[in-house]
Amino acid sequence: MEIKLVNVGKKYEGRENFTIRHINLEIDDKDFCVILGPSGCGKSTLLRMIAGLNSITEGEMYFGDRLINKVEPKDRDIAMVFQSYALYPHMTVYDNMAFSLAMRKERKEVIHERVMEAAEILQITDYLYSRPSDISGGQRQRVALGRAMVRKPSVFLMDEPLSNLDAKLREHMRVELVRLHKSLNTTSIYVTHDQTEAMTMATRIVLLNDGQIQQVGKPEEFYNRPANLFVAGFIGSPTMNTFSGHYRNGKFISENENIIVTPNAEDQAALAPFEGKAVHLGIRSERFLSGEGDDGKIKANVEVVEMLGKEKLLYCKLSDGSECTISQPGYFEYAPDEIHNFHLDKDGLHFFDSESSERIN
Repeated sequence: MEIKLVNVGKKYEGRENFTIRHINLEIDDKDFCVILGPSGCGKSTLLRMIAGLNSITEGEMYFGDRLINKVEPKDRDIAMVFQSYALYPHMTVYDNMAFSLAMRKERKEVIHERVMEAAEILQITDYLYSRPSDISGGQRQRVALGRAMVRKPSVFLMDEPLSNLDAKLREHMRVELVRLHKSLNTTSIYVTHDQTEAMTMATRIVLLNDGQIQQVGKPEEFYNRPANLFVAGFIGSPTMNTFSGHYRNGKFISENENIIVTPNAEDQAALAPFEGKAVHLGIRSERFLSGEGDDGKIKANVEVVEMLGKEKLLYCKLSDGSECTISQPGYFEYAPDEIHNFHLDKDGLHFFDSESSERIN
């Protein structure tokens, strides 16, 4: 099912400003679309509007060619999984999964077939006659997913379903949800504030901030070509290092002149209209190269070393007191309070207009 939002907005009664506004978005059939953003940005409000749980103040929303602004949730052919499992504690796993179909007076044979099919996909067949209190958090989350799956919806909506799980189980369930999406072969929309979930699961990401879309695209586009400084600072772990400065005479010069680098020819062409103007330089942690180079040299005081196995993260201070995070191979030797020379990989530089914060190159 394709979903299209045209200039959609939401304003709650009694509030002066819109919670979300001017949302123009197309979600393709069978996409795994992740709506990402910080707390309070409007992502759950947008999901609830798609579900029909929140009304639409302005704009139009389509499922396929059908305008659904005034369509009741029960008539939208959707299923939703919430952050809380919301299982009936007195019912078995089987009965919890079968409940919505039983309420629709579906035939018992159809109910049994769908419950068993979902249980097999989710690997909870052995727990069908247990109660929710007798199974783990991860298994309860699977039951909640199964309860939605049995309806065979056209659109599958998930509102931070993994936030109550521990770190190891979240990692496992991320993989399971991607597998589940492939087996369901339906459009899925997933809301989260966790950029790791978005980057590892999504076919497309929609990043919101203050009720506005900042960027839409594939995960690699967010990492390699962030649309603005907000995206650069939100996506990636660690996030992108940014330095303020000016572009003069074909060079980026940071405010205290502790970073001077000549961009490559392609970036120089994009930066030409910004001659003499304030710009921001962005660079990912892995694009700092060890040792002195011919250009873009920095001297970094290593304050904290974080050993992650295959890589070390170095939390450093430069001579002017500004901070940066540098990633180096795990077998390189670094220790706190050491000073090391690095230089910038020119093919990994990103430039942003300081006034608008939009990407230049």
